Amino acid sequence: MAISSDLAHWRGLVFTRLLQVVLLLGIVTAIPSALLAASEAIWSIVVLDLLAIGWIGLIWHLRAMPYRWRVWQFLIVAYLVGVGLLLKIGPVSQIYMMLMPVLAALLLGMRPALSTLVLTTLTIFFLGLHPDVALRLPGTPDSPVLRALIVALNFLFIAAVLTLSCAFLLRHLEDSSQALSQLNAELRLTATALARLNDMVMIAEVLDGPPEPGAGTVSATRIIFVNDAFERSSGYARAEVLGRSLLFQQGPATDADELARIAAAMARAQPARAELLNYNKAGKAYWVEAELVPFTDAEGRQTHWVAVEREIDERKKSEADIHRLAFYDVLTGLPNRRLLMDRIGHLLAAAPRNQTISALMFIDLDHFKHINDARGHATGDALLRLAGERLAQLMRKADTVARIGGDEFVVLLAHLADDLDSAARAAAQVAEKIRAAIARDFEIGAQSYHCSASIGVTLLPKAGQQAHDLLREADIAMYRAKAEGRNGIAFFEAAMQAGVERRLTLERALARALDLGQLCMHVQPQVDRHGRVTGAELLMRWPQADGSHIAPDIFIPIAEESGLIVKLGHWALREACRAARVLAQAGQPIPLSVNVSPAQFRQPDFAARVQAALAEHGTLAGALILELTEGLLIDQRDASLARMRELADLGIRFSIDDFGTGYSSLSYLTSMPLYELKIDKRFIDDTPRDARDTAIVQAILAMARHLGLRVVAEGVETREQADFLVAHDCDGLQGFLYARPMPLDDFPGWLARHQA
Repeated sequence: MAISSDLAHWRGLVFTRLLQVVLLLGIVTAIPSALLAASEAIWSIVVLDLLAIGWIGLIWHLRAMPYRWRVWQFLIVAYLVGVGLLLKIGPVSQIYMMLMPVLAALLLGMRPALSTLVLTTLTIFFLGLHPDVALRLPGTPDSPVLRALIVALNFLFIAAVLTLSCAFLLRHLEDSSQALSQLNAELRLTATALARLNDMVMIAEVLDGPPEPGAGTVSATRIIFVNDAFERSSGYARAEVLGRSLLFQQGPATDADELARIAAAMARAQPARAELLNYNKAGKAYWVEAELVPFTDAEGRQTHWVAVEREIDERKKSEADIHRLAFYDVLTGLPNRRLLMDRIGHLLAAAPRNQTISALMFIDLDHFKHINDARGHATGDALLRLAGERLAQLMRKADTVARIGGDEFVVLLAHLADDLDSAARAAAQVAEKIRAAIARDFEIGAQSYHCSASIGVTLLPKAGQQAHDLLREADIAMYRAKAEGRNGIAFFEAAMQAGVERRLTLERALARALDLGQLCMHVQPQVDRHGRVTGAELLMRWPQADGSHIAPDIFIPIAEESGLIVKLGHWALREACRAARVLAQAGQPIPLSVNVSPAQFRQPDFAARVQAALAEHGTLAGALILELTEGLLIDQRDASLARMRELADLGIRFSIDDFGTGYSSLSYLTSMPLYELKIDKRFIDDTPRDARDTAIVQAILAMARHLGLRVVAEGVETREQADFLVAHDCDGLQGFLYARPMPLDDFPGWLARHQA
């Protein structure tokens, strides 16, 4: 229907122009013709010319009338003029009769053209019978019918050729127009789809000129189309882009290797796909995934390139976030354990080729937990970030600074030297720089915080060792530095590994001893100023098969580090309740003190376990004194206080062990339901000879007296110490001067002898 409308419109335009030309030419030619005819008194010609001009003028004027009606009126005029001229002028006017079928073919179509062809042919035949119209044909019989028939057939042939040519031409034009219209519709649809596509589309034609130097074939293109998405993403208007090269969006950070790969693919007329960093009109970089496809003509010559690009900034950001989370520490931004182990592995793999010595350092911040617990995690996190920055500033580009958890950092120093001695000296120098850098005060929130570092160092490569082996060696060396007083540097030695293995052996043996009930309790009495026994402390012992004992200062730290301390503490609590029952049954009830670790006390079911142990042995709550450390309230303060008050309501009394050695505020003394303070042995050792320790002991005794707290001094070994403490109103004394720790079974007999 659209094609018919287009053809009808075209015919209407042709007819309008034809009327204009005929009317103009008619006026130019018909008036002189009419004047000449009038001068010869041929009035019929005058009338015919004037009638034809007037009729055509009327057709022109009646433009509102239907198209076909106007065309038929025009054809009638042409027919009548032809007939009139044949009758008045003669056979020469037959040419006018061809006008009607030819115009009918052009303006109306095949059927009207054939109809008018038949009409004009018959008209020629019948008029040919008229003596004034008939031609004289030499060599033919003198027969009007035969002559008219010959003339009519020749007219029919020529007129049919012209008419049918026009009709067939229009028919093929109509078919072609239909195909062209469909193609145009498809092109419009495609253009609309491309224009509204979310992906950016660029179409560039290949230029015949040589490419720009060093740019491959990509620069030998000229953009001829970009869609709306390209304008939105790039910020360029379409007019600013047309005629430019496909390279124009690249910038300084665009991967040159990727561009070279694309150029090589385009030089071979092969499709290419790449992720590129483009720059928009404002100079802002954005990532795109680009696909370039070549197009060739029928002869195989490359003519165009189509580039389809989609923004992948979000995907790239997600990939970077995933990579950062997988390989970098969230707090400090430093490489994490995974990336560190990967780099150590690469360094070990390249060691046979490089033949150089590297170093691995394990760095632990000394007493970081005190700062973190006392000032909060925000301060602790800030200190860790600052420490990481200081470490990173000291390193070369080839080195790696990683945070592998908590306050632990690891530094990988690559390619220090070609021999062990030189590498060790270089590593020691760097370690000393690290120690000094960490020792400088940290300014956080307008306050200064002091910290130090214990550093363990191991050298690599070593035959048969992997990354985790080297990390373990550096860790062992770091613990040696801590054991030697912290804020120091220790290099790994084989003997350290043996020590670690012994520790692991002890840990497994301790767990087995707990399960088999091989540990026991010893008792050390406490006396008042008059030497009367007022209490006793239960002390754990680990006897061996050969009659020796493993000292508590050896296995207690192992229990704390391995997590066995909770199980060990629950066993000690039950033993204390059993001992209190034994003494009560022997008629010697005295309060017993038992140590409770912070890890044990913070267990949610600790209060329930205490009650269960008391009930199991029928022990009164007043018979137990639980010894806690000062650091208990640093973490989970409110929960710890609530648990203490719950147990105090049962009659349990609390003592602060090793008072004065912790890292906390003295304000806790007024908030905790305390019964006594125990002065640590280290203060008693030099009292009263050392003025400083003597002053500390005096201050503790005076403070406790004002707070109404009982004081027990530990480690009293000389009469001089005892006399000083008694003179300053110390409530209880405990030490070798009075009795050494003894097995629980021996204590009732000792107690009976002492009280006798």
